[in-house]
Amino acid sequence: MTYDLAEWIGLALRWLHVIAGIAWIGASFYFVWLDNSLTPPDPPQPGVKGELWAVHGGGFYHSRKFMLAPPDLPDHLHWFKWEAYTTWLSGFSLLVVVFYFGAQSWLIDPARAALSPAAAVAIGLGFIFGGLAVFEGLCRSPVGQRPVLLGGLWFAVLTASGYVLTHLFSDRGAFIHVGAMIGTVMVANVFLVIIPNQRKLVAAMRAGAEIDPRLGAQGKQRSVQNNYMTLPVILLMISNHYPLLTGGPHAWACMAVMCAAGVSIRHFFNLRHVGRTAPGYLALGAVLFVGVSLIASLRPQGVAAVSAPADAPAPAYAAIGALVQRHCVMCHSAAPTHAGISAPPGGLVFDTPEHVRQHAARIYDMAVASQAMPLGNETGMTEAERATLGRWIKAGAPVK
Repeated sequence: MTYDLAEWIGLALRWLHVIAGIAWIGASFYFVWLDNSLTPPDPPQPGVKGELWAVHGGGFYHSRKFMLAPPDLPDHLHWFKWEAYTTWLSGFSLLVVVFYFGAQSWLIDPARAALSPAAAVAIGLGFIFGGLAVFEGLCRSPVGQRPVLLGGLWFAVLTASGYVLTHLFSDRGAFIHVGAMIGTVMVANVFLVIIPNQRKLVAAMRAGAEIDPRLGAQGKQRSVQNNYMTLPVILLMISNHYPLLTGGPHAWACMAVMCAAGVSIRHFFNLRHVGRTAPGYLALGAVLFVGVSLIASLRPQGVAAVSAPADAPAPAYAAIGALVQRHCVMCHSAAPTHAGISAPPGGLVFDTPEHVRQHAARIYDMAVASQAMPLGNETGMTEAERATLGRWIKAGAPVK
């Protein structure tokens, strides 16, 4: 019996991360919607800012928001915090298990920077927690009182980080670290500001002390910040499944534009919650998405050889088979031999000519167009080999 403990740990962490993330983001979306959908109570009620009646699951719900605190604090008060903490803890653990323990395969790209695993991990952690320090510095400065300026500067920091990381790490490693930067800032908003401020509000109320309205305003500000970062962080976490997005010399620009699209789409829905319809933001998100597809289509110069003369004969499969054996089969096989890989990534198996032909389009996307594979180009696949593979696929992937 073969039992790969690391793979099962990775699966458990990924599952937990997704479950907790759904709970956290769902709560974020719901409360921003709720806050924006409140209407003045009729008749007016002392201290109540707004209320909402809703029907769901066969019952009616009546939600009210108090300006500062209710006249009487109930014994049972639910705190929304463990959704955020569990999402970050599971995500960071997954980062360590996959990208830090497997740094040589998943994080380091020797063609970009000759990093040791220890140096790569140190750089990754430096960007994650350094990004948090920069964001907190911005929030606690006068810039923090100007949400649009704060958002623009933070976007610039993330874009610059993406540019640097895509020149140091593998494509996957770069994208996942920018995502980790955003996720860390989001959970820090909860841990450092939202929950502490809520504890102060509760303590003041129980002590019969005057409540500082700035505490609630600060918490609301950080909650809205998180709301706008949710779509970009989701995109960055799933980007590893799309080498056409993460691969190529313009990956950092694709990252920035896609994140901007997410913010624009989120803003459209936030405006809808307050009764404003601004389809321009939704259209902008769609235009930016199309723009990313065009940016991603700009291929490196070395791949130009794929566009060989139309009358150039297709390479013989013997050459293609040798190329696949040399660069692909150690991972993409029913029985992978690559250290740390116990099952073929994506379920793609290239053990036979028929397998290679069947997945020719995927091979083109990953190894020729985006050059995302082999991971970190650890096998040293050359531009000439990529061009040969591309010509064979363009010719219909003949195996005879």
